[in-house]
Amino acid sequence: MRAASLLALTTAALLTATGVATAHEARWRQTGHTTAENRVSGEGLTTLRLPGHAPELVYRNGATIPQPLKDEGWGHVGDPDSLRGYVFDVYQDTVTPTPTKKMYLVTKPDGTTTEFVHPLLPDEPAPNANAQVAATPDGQWLVSGPLGEIDRLYVSPTPFLNPRGPKTAGDLPVAARIHLDHHIRSAQGCDFVSSTRLVCATSDPYNDLYPTNLQLLQIDLPRPVNGHDVTAKVREISQVPLVSTCTGTFTPEGVDYDAGVLRVEVVPPAPCNTVTDVYSFERR
Repeated sequence: MRAASLLALTTAALLTATGVATAHEARWRQTGHTTAENRVSGEGLTTLRLPGHAPELVYRNGATIPQPLKDEGWGHVGDPDSLRGYVFDVYQDTVTPTPTKKMYLVTKPDGTTTEFVHPLLPDEPAPNANAQVAATPDGQWLVSGPLGEIDRLYVSPTPFLNPRGPKTAGDLPVAARIHLDHHIRSAQGCDFVSSTRLVCATSDPYNDLYPTNLQLLQIDLPRPVNGHDVTAKVREISQVPLVSTCTGTFTPEGVDYDAGVLRVEVVPPAPCNTVTDVYSFERR
């Protein structure tokens, strides 16, 4: 899932990157920066809130995949989301040459897990079938999408939280699609910042779809997700932050929004990629 992002970081590019939070269209300002060790980070992040516990940032990485899941063929985990103490993970089949299924792993607040394996529909791309998932603020729907160039996202009822959703292991069906008025490429992480707005980070290495590569994108829906098809408007906020003492390939990954704070995960070039950069933003 880590597409080539940038071959060289120039001074001009760095200046452009640091403007991500001050671009007029963004209405976000950078309020913080931290790092996480790449042994546990680099594929996604989410804020977990459990009753009686302080909020916890949960990271995902290939090393965090439980061995039993690897044995089943789930060799890649994407950007997760969390709501009401539940954690929603998305997995890709990396064993089958042409995958025919994808998997959602739901972890309940008590720590028990349930696998929901979904047979791919004809319009669901097989490669990188699960790149990221975002729960709607009301907890009723999960919105997910694959890597590659796409023109839609997929909506499924949230297991355990939506009466229409499954409560035992099995298929997690597609209930609707969010059709995009502008293609996006390699969306590595997305999260809802309101009931009608998603923010996504891409590892798109090109600038043919938007003015810059490695975009931070805003997806606006005409109404909250309700299980019916809808067409959303997509626009670029700016380029993600690209700040490092190393030059080479940057890879944006997970996106998290919690309590008014937007976090964007960016893996810096080698050899600086021993850590993952996490940038925090708040609305201006």
